[in-house]
Formats: sequence, structure tokens, C-alpha cells
Amino acid sequence: MVPALLVLALLLVSWQVAVDGPLLELDHWARHAVRETRHALHSTLLNHLGKAFSDLGGGSVAVPVLLLGGAVAAGREFRAGFARWWLPVPVAVLTAGLIPLLVVPAKAWFARPGPFGLPLAADQWGWYPSGHTATATLGYGVAALLLARTAAPRGRRALAAAATLLAVGVGLGLVWSDYHWLLDVVASWCLGGLVLWTLARWPLTGRPSPRQRRPEH
Repeated sequence: MVPALLVLALLLVSWQVAVDGPLLELDHWARHAVRETRHALHSTLLNHLGKAFSDLGGGSVAVPVLLLGGAVAAGREFRAGFARWWLPVPVAVLTAGLIPLLVVPAKAWFARPGPFGLPLAADQWGWYPSGHTATATLGYGVAALLLARTAAPRGRRALAAAATLLAVGVGLGLVWSDYHWLLDVVASWCLGGLVLWTLARWPLTGRPSPRQRRPEH
């Protein structure tokens, strides 16, 4: 049910962006509501938080966390005696390479202008879907999945909550800071959610059986 809903939402939003459909009014409504709220609150703290969370979706932050998470997970699995303890490292590396492959072609194809409505320059890819949101969702999400392999139930819940908070925070920070349309962010949440749902059920990210130890004499 969850992946079907994510696919339907992603297809619907992508179709509306491609044809400039009526659903895009939601973007304009959200932008207007955020600007009015920012003006009413006039909170420097919230503005700084919005930009700070937006920056957490950059590749210079999320990708190193992803790779470090893979390395730490591999070390923990080695010490725990897992037979395939090395798997988190290639999974993390492949995920880091997958993110631009999922986002950049879509940005170039949709070529959607940003919230300020300026025409795209020759060297710009477009705003849809949000690269920062996709990077945060997959970077922190996959790191959490890999580390959860050797974590206790409470630790797995904490990792899932932290990854979710970061992914949601980055997306909302982008909208709050007027860096992205709301639907750009929603599409990347759906895209990232599909990848995470698949990885969570793939043998590479399942919890393998510990390797057999020789009996001690």
C-alpha cells in the first residue's frame, strides 16, 4: 500500500508539473502562506533554522554522513561476527552515486523555474525535483538503515526518527527559505521513500545471520 501511494503521488505531481496543471496552485498557496507567516513572526531564529536545515541537504553534508554511516555499520557488523559485514560500504557508495542519477535527469527534463520565476540559465537544470531533499532523504535514511542492522529495537527507532526528522526538516527548511516549491520537495520525499522502502526489504539491507564461530577449546 505504501509504495503504491508513493508511486501514485509522484506520478501525479510529475504530470502536473509537466503540463503546468491546476495542482501547482498548491505551490503558490503554500509560498504565499509561508511568506505571510514569516512576515508576521519576523523571527530571525526561524529564518536561520530554515537555512540551516536546508544546508543539511547539501551533498557536502549528507553524503559524508552516508559514507561514514556505511563505514561505522561495517565495523560494527565485523565485530559482531556478521558473515557479510562489508556490505554497508558498497551500499553507501552506490546510494551516493544513485542520488544524482535519480535527480539530475529529471531536473533537466522538467526544467522547472524556481519560486522567483526567473528563466533558467543555460547552465541550470531546473528545480524539480528537489535535489537537497532527495539527498537528505536518501543520505540520512540509508545511513540509518545500515546502522540499524546491529542496533537494539530502541536504537532502530531512534535512527528512524532522526532520519525522518532530518529529511522533513530539510524539505520544510527549503520551502520556508523560499528555495523550492512545495511540490518539488514532496516529489523528492516520494522518490526517496520508494528507494528506502525497497532497500529495507532487500537482502543487502536485511539482517544477515552471524557467521559460524569455531568452538573454543
